Amino acid sequence: MNTQHLAFGHFEFIAENGCLFRDNRPVAIGARGASLLAALLSAQGGVVSKSALMDAVWPGLAVEESNLSVQIAALRKLLGPASDGSEWIVTVPRVGYRFSGPVESRTDAAESGWHAQTSSMPAIAVLPFENLGGDAEKQYLADGITDDLIMALVRFRWFRVASRGASFIRKDGSRDPQSIARELGVDFLVDGAIRYTRDQIRITVHLADAVKGATVWSEHYDLQVAEVFAVQDAIAERIAAAVEPELLLRHGLQMAPHTGNITAWNLVRQGTFNFHKVTQPTHLVARRFFREAAELDPMLPEAQIWRARVNAGLIGYGWTDNPAADGKEGLDAALRAIYLDARNPYSHYALAIVSAYTGRADQAILAAERSIELGSSFALGYLVFGMARLFSGDAAGARQPLARGLELNPHDPQNGVWFSLLMLALFFSGDVEGALETGRTAQKARPDWPALLRIQACCHMAAGHRAQARRFAAAASDLSESAGDALGPFRDGNKEWATRLNELLREADFKTTGWQNPFRIGAEEA
Repeated sequence: MNTQHLAFGHFEFIAENGCLFRDNRPVAIGARGASLLAALLSAQGGVVSKSALMDAVWPGLAVEESNLSVQIAALRKLLGPASDGSEWIVTVPRVGYRFSGPVESRTDAAESGWHAQTSSMPAIAVLPFENLGGDAEKQYLADGITDDLIMALVRFRWFRVASRGASFIRKDGSRDPQSIARELGVDFLVDGAIRYTRDQIRITVHLADAVKGATVWSEHYDLQVAEVFAVQDAIAERIAAAVEPELLLRHGLQMAPHTGNITAWNLVRQGTFNFHKVTQPTHLVARRFFREAAELDPMLPEAQIWRARVNAGLIGYGWTDNPAADGKEGLDAALRAIYLDARNPYSHYALAIVSAYTGRADQAILAAERSIELGSSFALGYLVFGMARLFSGDAAGARQPLARGLELNPHDPQNGVWFSLLMLALFFSGDVEGALETGRTAQKARPDWPALLRIQACCHMAAGHRAQARRFAAAASDLSESAGDALGPFRDGNKEWATRLNELLREADFKTTGWQNPFRIGAEEA
């Protein structure tokens, strides 16, 4: 994808995401300032009327003309004078404003002329993977994996990826990360190696901070040689899915255009810190942070995304006294997030998860599909898609997306819920053994999640393993129920399934500890 950069003086502006840079350093510009600058620059020196500028900055809203004057003054102050001392923005009396001074339009493409000087996002290069086995006939495989990883990373919009030509020119040269970074104009480097041992192949991959010369992430994948030819793209997507969060974490990338309001941004960060602790008190604290951020800066998409997600969590875990009100707040926030940044997969995920927990499975499926369209390795999109399919009664259709999401997202603190859903999807689509195998994997990730043990007990009971069923039922009884299992919509929409689970638990002699009907059905679950 080609992105247009508008350069003037010491500045570079990207209208697509509202990013402004001075001497290649980001400048905090608010959303309204970015909209105003985009409208003026797009006129190419022509006069833009006041009404047109107001429509660009406040679409669909009736505001006083004095608000435009305030924004113009703020933008002038931010830009400062041009090199000759004149103003960048000139007032045309009784008409409007125009941008004064030469503006150069640049288009960045993933070619070898790709440099940090024209890059407004963190840049990454994938170096050719090494063939450690020394078999020259297998070199194509190492190169193929490198190619696939480049293609997988290019699909993400949070960072730029150096072209294959730029990366492969370093194939036989120095592997010093800092010198490579300078030559390619990148911030991060991905390199790796493949090694054969009989019929096995190990693929090792590293992500390095090229500026610091330090490895910040590494992983390896052990596969059968016969598998590799069929799963090269899958390997690349698994690596890409791991690299993207590392970039977001290490480089402070925002998943939506930054509005320049640092206070609101910090509030969101504090909220997410609490959100991921996954308890009722921390969820409530997180919501206060997200609400405050959204009120302070209504144009910040992330505040709305997280406000939607935390309300969905409060409903899902049964931590709310007013699910209807929280559901409405969550839906409103998700729709606002999509309005602010419709190309962000997290915006559509937010709508999907809230919809799933407010009885809108059809809407959840559509929103989840859109989130996957926007990010092919977006784990949460696959997970919520599977959730919505299961809640709607389609157990078979839920299996693949849930399994895919867990493959891409193995370490999420809320994976107890996703594993529960996958086990149920497998069980009710007739694959009891698959459900049991998933349960064994789930126990390694969340041994403290009672719902997983109860579902495991049901699966063993259905398979005729009475002793194992009783063991899992007893283990579930011994765990405290600090939260709901997030399966309310599953039970409400599939009462026959819930009844079947209850029957199996009774056969397994499940003993409750304050939860009188673990797979209860009825109005109390709404």
